[in-house]
Amino acid sequence: MIYRDFQDLKLSALGMGAMRLPVMAGDDSAIDEAATAEMVAYAMEKGINYFDTAWGYHGGHSEEVMGRVLSRYPRESFYLATKFPGYDLSNMDQVEAIFEKQLKKCGVEYFDFYLFHNVCEMNIDAYLDEKYGIYPYLMKQKKAGRIRHLGFSAHGSYEVMKRFLEAYGSEMEFCQIQLNYLDWSFQGAEAKVELLRSCGIPVWVMEPLRGGRLAALPEETMEKLRAFRPEEKAPAWAFRFLQSVPGVTMILSGMSDFQQLQENIHTFETDQPLQKEEMDTVLAIADEMLGKTALPCTACHYCVSHCPKQLDIPSLLDLYNEHCFTGGGFLAPMALMAIPKDKHPDACIGCRSCEAVCPQQIKISEAMADFAAKLEA
Repeated sequence: MIYRDFQDLKLSALGMGAMRLPVMAGDDSAIDEAATAEMVAYAMEKGINYFDTAWGYHGGHSEEVMGRVLSRYPRESFYLATKFPGYDLSNMDQVEAIFEKQLKKCGVEYFDFYLFHNVCEMNIDAYLDEKYGIYPYLMKQKKAGRIRHLGFSAHGSYEVMKRFLEAYGSEMEFCQIQLNYLDWSFQGAEAKVELLRSCGIPVWVMEPLRGGRLAALPEETMEKLRAFRPEEKAPAWAFRFLQSVPGVTMILSGMSDFQQLQENIHTFETDQPLQKEEMDTVLAIADEMLGKTALPCTACHYCVSHCPKQLDIPSLLDLYNEHCFTGGGFLAPMALMAIPKDKHPDACIGCRSCEAVCPQQIKISEAMADFAAKLEA
């Protein structure tokens, strides 16, 4: 197992995420605890020492199961991470009650790593609102030793991350972002990595395989990659990409079966970052994948000045691309929650004034109508 230095700790470069644990009969809230225990035992044996859970994973049962399974091992033999569930605004005034319950659910006296969960457009104002006292409370717990290291995860935009860092960045020790070779440009991950680097904050990676999209590539794509590394499988290429990104300390993978765990651990037995030609090829593959579904908006903003409804069309098209490529998901609806209803895609009146000035000749009115229909569905 490769290890990365984090302050005075040695962290396994691969961490076990507990959002996609094995379940019974397809019920996400019914975790197969025996199978999970077997996976954790193997992970520990092979050198994984970082385990990441959260309040809402598996219908609220992930923390409980991981707590019971990890209780079989000496407390100093693993690092446990969980998060304050700010993705639900109704939790904002319950930080103390939730934190205390998390300690009980996990059966521990302290968390090695604790995060503000999912900083995004929807909750940034609440996270920064002093009336909720979230930041002071978590800093108090850190001072008391009940949180050893404090950080945040972010699904929001660069601008949202920057706001959070301007407020709390001096005390943030790490940041978890969605990072993979597809989102390097698609979600602006490259710029986010650079922002964190400029703040001296190490990167924790979530969604390294983009929800499985990068775990199974078309045969013609694999042929291009085998020309460089004949034995490397598709998931390993995604991990090798991340091994090539400066500042990446922890790579989390939500492994849902024993075979995935074995294969990923095998990959992390060696540190083999991509060479330039390999990196160029991987990023070109990402462009090809995105080109099949994503509209080619360049954010020139010509359309905005011609929209009678004053819609932020480039931003809406970004969200539309994300929603289409992912096949739904929570990111676009979550981001739209922070936008006034009269600026949503269904506010488009189909006048096509924007299309008359679009250099890319995008059929914007059709995209807005389709986006609104997808959201409604």
